[in-house]
Amino acid sequence: MAPSSGRRVPSAAKLEERNTIGINKETVTNTVSDAYPDNYANEEHAWDKEDFRRNFKVQFHQNDQFEAQFSLIGVDASIANAFRRIMIAEIPSLAIETVFVNNNTSVIQDEVLAHRLGLIPFTGGKKGLREHMGFWRKPGPEEDAYATTYDSNTVSLKLAAKCTRNTDAPKDATDPKVLYNNAHIYAKDIVFEPQGGQLKWLSGEDAVRPVNPDILIAKMRPGQEIDIEMHMHKGFGWDHAKYSPVATASYRLMPKITILRPILGDDAEKFANCFAPGVVGLEKVTRKEARTQGSGYEGHEGEVKAVVKDPMRDTVSREVLRHPEFEGKVKLGRRKDHFIFSVESAGQWDSDELFIESVKTLKKKCGILRPQVTSMVQGF
Repeated sequence: MAPSSGRRVPSAAKLEERNTIGINKETVTNTVSDAYPDNYANEEHAWDKEDFRRNFKVQFHQNDQFEAQFSLIGVDASIANAFRRIMIAEIPSLAIETVFVNNNTSVIQDEVLAHRLGLIPFTGGKKGLREHMGFWRKPGPEEDAYATTYDSNTVSLKLAAKCTRNTDAPKDATDPKVLYNNAHIYAKDIVFEPQGGQLKWLSGEDAVRPVNPDILIAKMRPGQEIDIEMHMHKGFGWDHAKYSPVATASYRLMPKITILRPILGDDAEKFANCFAPGVVGLEKVTRKEARTQGSGYEGHEGEVKAVVKDPMRDTVSREVLRHPEFEGKVKLGRRKDHFIFSVESAGQWDSDELFIESVKTLKKKCGILRPQVTSMVQGF
């Protein structure tokens, strides 16, 4: 978009300065977003789609099945935070909602046991869980308890175990898991009971199962028994944390480290130790640098100098600002428009799928809001 008449576009250096949060010894400055129209007099800041397209980037640094780290570059904090909140609370997943206790003589109370079961993450066939499992509706006061329970919205699970003595245990054994049968009850002991159409979509390798089979549910001793049935339903994290598809979804701003004056010799080594490993490296001053007037390296050929290698590793501890020998030699900051996301999936979604799904959800929300805004504007 061309600048409006009488307006100018700020220089790249000025924009970079405004886009950097200042990290000082005792204060943090320039934290407010200011890139919007008419915030600065006689400057053009109108939003432009093509300009956004050029500057916006998504860079993946790690993309494992259940853990991903990526950078979202060129967006405002409000957009980045919207993606984070959507991943936490607005992407549906299945979790144990109703527990029918037939018998529970373990030391864990029924309510505590039900709560523990609800927090166990499950997985299964993606197509079955996402496309063929709908949302369950709680029956009304005049309806039967199972009036709204179908194979298309409910997954049935069962857990039945009784602790008995192991007659074959060695006489000198002291481990309860050796002395008794079913001394420890794990998530892997939960049995999936497919109903109706679930046999087609949630069977074999696609069967519903715990993400981690070794999650401990209860400990029992001879004579104690657990016999329960469970119903899983689809829900959202805004209703209960057990429905959240992520274990964690967070972001931090990209650190920025600027060396203003040369840092050499022993000071360079001390400078590097002020940061996390890999952030600052040590290199020798080259002949070209030593011969360049005004570089600050004149006469220091072959000496060790400090250079910034990987600022993304920095934790912004501000340790370097405590040392007087580095005063005026380094400037710390964070980029306002560079968000480093860390997403850990709970198991039903792959970590990279969660971000894509959050984009779809935000797009859907915008589609709902757009005609309402249009109608509001036309009404004036």
